[in-house]
Amino acid sequence: MPTPQTPAPTRRKTDLMLFMLVSFGMSWACWGTAIALGGPAAAGTPTYVPFLLGAFGPLAGALVIRIRRRRRGEPVPEHAVRFRPAALLLAPLLMLAASAAVLAAAVIGHAAGDPAPSWSDTQDTMRSMGGPAAFLVSMIISGPLSEEPGWRGTAYPRMRATMGRFRIALVLGVIWAVWHMPLFFIDGTVQNDLGLATPGGVLFAVGNIPMAMLVTCAYERAGVLASIAVHFAVNTTMVLLAVKTPATQALIMGCQIILIALLLATGRRRTTGQAMDVPPAEAPLPDARDTVRA
Repeated sequence: MPTPQTPAPTRRKTDLMLFMLVSFGMSWACWGTAIALGGPAAAGTPTYVPFLLGAFGPLAGALVIRIRRRRRGEPVPEHAVRFRPAALLLAPLLMLAASAAVLAAAVIGHAAGDPAPSWSDTQDTMRSMGGPAAFLVSMIISGPLSEEPGWRGTAYPRMRATMGRFRIALVLGVIWAVWHMPLFFIDGTVQNDLGLATPGGVLFAVGNIPMAMLVTCAYERAGVLASIAVHFAVNTTMVLLAVKTPATQALIMGCQIILIALLLATGRRRTTGQAMDVPPAEAPLPDARDTVRA
């Protein structure tokens, strides 16, 4: 007799719960270790390795779900978006737009009385991280590459089956903020510098919601590659500009909301009946018969 199949909604719910368990479990275990070790999360310190590994919780969760789905012989989630050649053009454009939104907010903030961005501070930041090349590699690995295949490439398509994009942005934004909480207790992190019970810390948490919507818009247009590019652009621009004041943080959220509105107004709607694309986290695993895809 054929084995009864688990209903799709139940599988989606189970996959989401497992993804969250792996993501939070790995990240919080690593960051808890970093907190226990103490000291700054800087290269060459004992704290740095668990701090860095903690960022890969969502990627680990995505890989677990991907392997589990393939073993069950299940199709790719309907709302997944795979890599397309057009992403090679769209991703840089979206990255520039996301960076410009942060820069515009910093300029407006300076006009309103906040400190002006300093090129010397930018150089100091890059030198402290081993130079421009090491800085860029660190910024793309720790955050964009370690998170987006999970939050957007794995969680989003499964949530999209039963929820609208705005509700997903709210839910994932809150989950994202909670996931970051241990970083407030690790010396040397952006979150620790802001402080948990401060206007800056609160705005960082709230800012995860428009940020979630922005990277979701990028994902819907060009897949995980675009969401990685946008995540990288926002993080890098904020670090280089040393954004710390609550006023500029609030302005960044406002500029991101304007950019989100523009992306939604100019985006093309997809129909659920059309074949959807697959994110890198859902792409076929390479074997002797497969070809590696970018």
